[in-house]
Amino acid sequence: MTKSMLMTACAAACFIINGGAQAQATDTTAPTSPTNASRNADVDSSDIVVTAQGRAQVLADVPVAVSAVSAETLQNSGANDIRQLNQVAPSLLVTSTGSEANGSPRIRGIGTVGDNPGLESSVVVLIDGVYRSRAGIGLNELGEIDRVEVLRGPQGTLGGRNSSAGLISIVSKRPSFTFGGNAEITYGNYDFWRFAGGITGPISETLAFRLDGVYVKRDGFYNDRANNTTVNDRDRFFGRAQLVYEPTDAISFRLIGDYTKRKETCCAATYVSQTMNEQIGNLLNPVASVNAGVAAGSNGNNIINVLRDLGQNLGAFNQNFSRDISVTPGRTYGGDMQDWGVSGQLDWDFGGVKLTSITAYRDYYNTQAGDVDYGTVDILYNADDGNNRRGFRTFTQELRLNGTLFDDRVDWLVGGFYMDEKFRGRNNLRFGNQYGRFATCRLVSGGGLAALYNPAAAGCIASQAAFSGAFGADGPTVLASLLRLDGLNDRGSTIDRYNQDATSFAAFTHNIIHVTDTVDLTLGVRYTKEKKKFSATFGNDNVACTQNQAALTPFLGNAALAAVAAGIIGLSCQGNSTAELNGVSIADQRDEDRFTGTGILSWKPIDDLLVYASYSRGYKAGGFNFDRSALKAPTLPFANFGSGNAQAGAQALVRNLQFDAETVNAFELGFKYATGPFSLSAAAFRQDFSNFQLNTFDGTVFIVENVNGCSSSLNGGDRDQSKFTGAPNYNAGAATTGACPSGDVGHGVRSQGVELEATLVPIRDFRITAGMTYSDTKFRDNLVGRASGAPLSPALRKIPGQQLSLASPITVTGSAAFTPDLGSSGLSALFYVDTRLTGDYNTGSDLFPQKTQDSFVLVNARVGLRGPSQRWAVEFWAQNVFNVDYAQVAFNSPFQEGAVSSAFQDPQYPGGRQIFSNFLAEPRTYGITLRGRF
Repeated sequence: MTKSMLMTACAAACFIINGGAQAQATDTTAPTSPTNASRNADVDSSDIVVTAQGRAQVLADVPVAVSAVSAETLQNSGANDIRQLNQVAPSLLVTSTGSEANGSPRIRGIGTVGDNPGLESSVVVLIDGVYRSRAGIGLNELGEIDRVEVLRGPQGTLGGRNSSAGLISIVSKRPSFTFGGNAEITYGNYDFWRFAGGITGPISETLAFRLDGVYVKRDGFYNDRANNTTVNDRDRFFGRAQLVYEPTDAISFRLIGDYTKRKETCCAATYVSQTMNEQIGNLLNPVASVNAGVAAGSNGNNIINVLRDLGQNLGAFNQNFSRDISVTPGRTYGGDMQDWGVSGQLDWDFGGVKLTSITAYRDYYNTQAGDVDYGTVDILYNADDGNNRRGFRTFTQELRLNGTLFDDRVDWLVGGFYMDEKFRGRNNLRFGNQYGRFATCRLVSGGGLAALYNPAAAGCIASQAAFSGAFGADGPTVLASLLRLDGLNDRGSTIDRYNQDATSFAAFTHNIIHVTDTVDLTLGVRYTKEKKKFSATFGNDNVACTQNQAALTPFLGNAALAAVAAGIIGLSCQGNSTAELNGVSIADQRDEDRFTGTGILSWKPIDDLLVYASYSRGYKAGGFNFDRSALKAPTLPFANFGSGNAQAGAQALVRNLQFDAETVNAFELGFKYATGPFSLSAAAFRQDFSNFQLNTFDGTVFIVENVNGCSSSLNGGDRDQSKFTGAPNYNAGAATTGACPSGDVGHGVRSQGVELEATLVPIRDFRITAGMTYSDTKFRDNLVGRASGAPLSPALRKIPGQQLSLASPITVTGSAAFTPDLGSSGLSALFYVDTRLTGDYNTGSDLFPQKTQDSFVLVNARVGLRGPSQRWAVEFWAQNVFNVDYAQVAFNSPFQEGAVSSAFQDPQYPGGRQIFSNFLAEPRTYGITLRGRF
């Protein structure tokens, strides 16, 4: 669908008829505590109350772009984790990729790819005021929720963790001093079962409790025919226990303990069918027999030929959304996750000054096995032995004081935040049992040796004598190295260990000055100091890498042998998998500090209208890339960088794992109008990001780059499209092109646009909400790496001047809820629908066009019958009603880049003959829910 069609469909169909973005239901209230009780005294029960500024305020009076999603809307939409907030918040997009631990939220098109635990999220997730170390942890079941607040733009002067793009604050239901309970049973397709229940009530006049639990089980929506099972299933338990102690009207203490356990298979991927349609040509009807030694034809792709000849069904490259996946027999996507924590929040009103203290400890780990080549041919895997693991242990302490001065002319808030976070990770990525044959066939089939290609022969060559003779006197050495590569199976990491100890301290203040009765000036400042200590120890049994480096490194300068020598070494040492690193340790640390802040001027010309303008300076900490592949290109041994010593060489390269802090300057103009049954708000924003942290998988390496812009022209140097022979996606020429004088370096990403939100209640029991976000989120035209002006990685040569990945230029969401009484019986009905229209966007952070996702519309619906006072309900529901097929994220299939010929050069087919895979979104689900409460 074209952009003009999108605009017409959005404006005419979704915005007017269905409504949509912010799902602001009337029953959303701030938690009852002494901290906000006095402020709630004059709030109408139909007002939406949020704590977006650290104080309970009516949403219409908050000069901040914030969406409030109520418990009722979450229930109607079927939202059980933060991914499903997409339907009711147009500026928000949450995706998940290679692991359920890798959830990645984006606001206004800005976010952080979650596959690398060294990167913190641009969008912070708080649950009951407690920071979650990585946003993906919020993909857990949420239990009974009071509301969710989505704050857009940089955050930090109100407490908690810094965020450069926004914040998702989830507030669970508090214990009540009135006895009550709830229960629900849900059954749906894919044999989906969900049991949830809760009970709350008083223990004494001053002590109340609440218990909530959820159990979910469901079959996966991918079919693994090789192992006769399904993938991307659900098997999870969530429990939360709470106590509230209120000895006086001035003191409230809330203690929360929660536990989540998941044992699921996740996450499979399919080959991108576009690869078949655009790159394979007539390969499905090959005109030559591979047994005759003829490689790919002029319209073919040698990598497809190799995969085919080693057992991959060619139909896998054109599966579309059948969800039949290609998995190596015996491999698994089994995963195990455990997340638990305890927090205590003390609110104490001293009379004019209110104290809030939140102390929390969180413990999280995730183990994840995987057939991570995502195909039948056994190239790469993580074993199901618990040694592909990541874990965070996080202690946080937040302290806030707030009150008023000068006869309530100033609302002041000061506080501090401390975090001690320990990351412990292990990795056991290994080559599969067919990797050696795959690597040799890949090398032989795509170059000048194609006439010798024979996948059934040793070394994948029809004649060893002919191969050896092709290189003269050096032929035997090259042949021996090729045969070592041919035997490189089930080698790689034994266990790589990554450790990081991070501490953060911040002091902040956020003050609202009531200049007049209608004009407020808000000033906030934060100082943050960060320290991270990183270390890693490697274990590896790949001796073929070291042997081939020793044998062939002398040939790298020989024009006749360089290409083959580099190819053999590169394939032997993919990802810096080398026994040379066995027992090697590296360490580094970084210290940084920043001042950030905000200024907001707001005016209420009439009671029902708020107009505001704001500036914010945001910040996200720098850190380390937890991927040894990024230390160097694999061709030369580590000893070459350490005067003959691998330990010294690895330590000398450790700085290559660092990336710098991300900062943003954000400007916003907006208004909020709310009166009776109608409300409308709008915001125009511009956000400029410097040192934007970009994580990209190029098929071999997780590349973490800081992206900046250059005010002077680079004459196309940042778009280097040349190729080289050897390890993929590295270009020696790019090291001297695309550089910028440091004085000309500025922001690299700009997000600008307009957001609209509306709510209408035309008659009793009928509510329509609507929202639209237009966001022009792009890289600058001339891009460089760090602030020094160093060139970007050639793998990112497509991004200058382009729209960011997963940044739809237009998004429209809508919801309509009708809950009419059925006569005087006490019964009522429920009719609910919500929609989200998303424009075209690219799902890959390197922006290769094969990763493009066309626009699509998702619809959820729910119909039900409810008893008197909603004591019981029967509901029929469906999510993704029209079974829309779309990809969450597409990526370069690991190690599956074929040789490059003129038929597949840029710009027609960027990526050469690289094969692509994608993580699909969930198909249509539907079922029935029975609810009861007392």
